[in-house]
Amino acid sequence: MKTVLVTGAGRGIGLATAEKFSSMDWNVLSLDKNFDDYFVGERIIFDLRRLDEIPKLIDDLEPIDTLINNAAVLFCDPMDAIPENHIQEILDVNLFAPARLIESVSSGMKSRGGGRIVSIGSVSAFTGHPDLWYGATKAALLNLTKSYASHLGRHNVLVNAVAPGPTLTKMYEDLPESRKESVMSSVYNGRPCLPEEVAETVFWLGAASPAYVSGTTVDVNNGSYPR
Repeated sequence: MKTVLVTGAGRGIGLATAEKFSSMDWNVLSLDKNFDDYFVGERIIFDLRRLDEIPKLIDDLEPIDTLINNAAVLFCDPMDAIPENHIQEILDVNLFAPARLIESVSSGMKSRGGGRIVSIGSVSAFTGHPDLWYGATKAALLNLTKSYASHLGRHNVLVNAVAPGPTLTKMYEDLPESRKESVMSSVYNGRPCLPEEVAETVFWLGAASPAYVSGTTVDVNNGSYPR
């Protein structure tokens, strides 16, 4: 049985992704800083801001076949009044932690002959996003995906990303109504994406896509940012 580590697995896209892998008979390691009563597989409570502890965290886990970098934070601060602690948390959780996780899991993947890594980006990576550092970290995450795909490709480690549009999660629900209306204005079918729809795409990249698919970002946005 193969093992997947899903970060931010306590809710939203992460929880839907954990459920999808579990339904396909994968061993699921669900990581989040807090959980509700329901979770999938083995629960790992860990704050990804503890960057220096990530290598030991991975060393203490069983071998990981697929890593899903899903955890992220967003604060909706005014662009000209973003607290420094919010900036640092966004950078740590959205960018530095995924990089540290990739560095940590890829060592074992290389020694075992391969693996898969999927990071959850956002359409905010392609636009001038009102949440400045959220958009900046998502754009950087997609660039990171290409860099690690090149670096790890000779070891049969596939590195890809998914860029969802507006998705029905707590993060989306917490947005101001004006922001929701703006982001939904160009969506073809007029509704937010379901977490399960993103999870289907993540599973394909994390388990089933051809080996020649690496270094790419798959859009799941239904017209919210056609490119």
